[in-house]
Amino acid sequence: MPSGIRLKRIQEQIQRVVTLILETKVNDPRVEGAYVTDVSVDRELDYANIYISALEGEDRAEEILDGLRNAAGFIRYTLSQEIKLRVMPKLRFYWDETPEKADRIDALIAEIQEERETRGEDVALEQSDAEDSEDEGNGSED
Repeated sequence: MPSGIRLKRIQEQIQRVVTLILETKVNDPRVEGAYVTDVSVDRELDYANIYISALEGEDRAEEILDGLRNAAGFIRYTLSQEIKLRVMPKLRFYWDETPEKADRIDALIAEIQEERETRGEDVALEQSDAEDSEDEGNGSED
């Protein structure tokens, strides 16, 4: 069993190499536009869970995952040529919804910020109107 630091290094190396393999060596059009968001390897190095996303979003998730599962043997073999491990973990691919959720959260925050700015202007106008009416009501002359 590798130490926690070594395991982290292996995960980072697998992520870097799989990304390179997807960009340069996998010719399956189903996989086009996919990128690796994270890699998680179990402590026994039996399995590497590879989390995938794409710019097109979840619409192509099944198509991309099917292409990756089809190419898993090739990707694993190519990985074994680049990364020197006694045993190369079996690859499992999962769709990562994190980028889509992050985009949704960003959109909600922007909407809230816009609402606050609009309300801030409304409140400022109301305060300005209230101050003007107080000045007129006081009968004070400059």
